[in-house]
Amino acid sequence: MQNFVIILTLLIIGMGIKGLAIFPKETGNVLNLIVIYISLPALILIKIPQLTISRELLVPTIMPWGMLIFSATLVFALSKFLKWDRATTGCLLLLVPLGNTSFLGIPMTRAFFGEQATPYALLYDQLGSFLALATYGSLILAFYGTGESKPTAKKVAKKIITFPPFIALILAFVLKAFPFPPIALNLLDILAATLIPLVMIAVGYQLQLKMDKALRSQLSIGLVIKLIIAPLAALLFTRLIGLNGELVQVSILEAGMPPMVSAGALAILDDLSPPLAAALVGIGIVISFLTLPILYQLL
Repeated sequence: MQNFVIILTLLIIGMGIKGLAIFPKETGNVLNLIVIYISLPALILIKIPQLTISRELLVPTIMPWGMLIFSATLVFALSKFLKWDRATTGCLLLLVPLGNTSFLGIPMTRAFFGEQATPYALLYDQLGSFLALATYGSLILAFYGTGESKPTAKKVAKKIITFPPFIALILAFVLKAFPFPPIALNLLDILAATLIPLVMIAVGYQLQLKMDKALRSQLSIGLVIKLIIAPLAALLFTRLIGLNGELVQVSILEAGMPPMVSAGALAILDDLSPPLAAALVGIGIVISFLTLPILYQLL
């Protein structure tokens, strides 16, 4: 509950400063640039070296990737059927498969299952959502955020390898065997801690509560897939193959988290339907406080 209050407060701050003339129109993009070039790479450099995996923990490691494939396939099929433009398709392909499994997911796991279940949520987040943001997210941004109808393979590859979070990901794996000195860790911790406040203020700044019919439709479809269809698909699949236990339940709950705030920042910065991205993150978080308790009761 405390994190929910913090998120709402940050959103309200962002919405509030939008009406102050002292803040320029580019404020949202400036905040997102700081996140992409500083906060998110710092978080990656901290998180990736901590990754560990064992055979017993394959469910929270594999499920987020299965949810990514399922959600992305569904969004892509709908984009063809409903004839969405490239920006809308890219926005939904980025935000719907990637969930807020850390800042919101970990506290919610503690609230529903207790402290002993936290490692399962951490594994889902670090080997799933977080790693997918730096890899799958880089690919989606490179392909849909180029501003071209037919981006070339060379330009897509260049955009991926020059994407700050992806560079940080490679560095994190390269430096995994070399512990950071305490002063470097402290600096990274401070920089990484700015991610959530900056993103949520930026989302609030760019959030539009008044939407046209097309945007409302896209928002509704995105949130229905992310908050309802995807977790129910995960629940059904695990039941069909006979998987059960707290580890599986935590993984299903994580699959029902709202869109990732970092993914929203990336979409907004790359001009992938910024109003839709901000709404998916902001409104998605609020609605999830209704859908997650219902999902928990089904587990």
